[in-house]
Amino acid sequence: MDSAGINKLFREKGRTLGSVESFTGGSFAKEITSISGASHFFKGALVTYATEEKNRLLGISYKDIDEFGVVSKEVAGQMASNGKKLLNVDYCVSFTGNAGPSAMEDKPVGEVHIGIAFLDTTRVYSYNLEGSRNEIQEKAIIIAFELLESLILENN
Repeated sequence: MDSAGINKLFREKGRTLGSVESFTGGSFAKEITSISGASHFFKGALVTYATEEKNRLLGISYKDIDEFGVVSKEVAGQMASNGKKLLNVDYCVSFTGNAGPSAMEDKPVGEVHIGIAFLDTTRVYSYNLEGSRNEIQEKAIIIAFELLESLILENN
């Protein structure tokens, strides 16, 4: 599925979407809003690239960041669930990961965590992706589209 397919699906199902992005730097939101009609379902995005913004804007504790790292399933889950509340949406997708070029927090290049908060639950999906920085970002966004499609069809 691509951004046009997500646009159509969310509009048909009458659901809203938001995103909280770190290593993707707003690229997911850019893909979604590149299609006419996104304003009918996409409410907004937060790009919390810096650790202090994950704490300040999203309320993720420094204790959790120190314990798990910003590149972790725990932080991805909190990014999605807290973003869902802040953006007041039905679905919120989050991205945290290491797109390179070097290891970060002892996490290898390509380690990616995608969180999706919906209904009263949050799921986190973890991947080890290969490629250049841009390729890892693009692959994560494509995976998120596929995950969103599966979840919205499964839960509506």
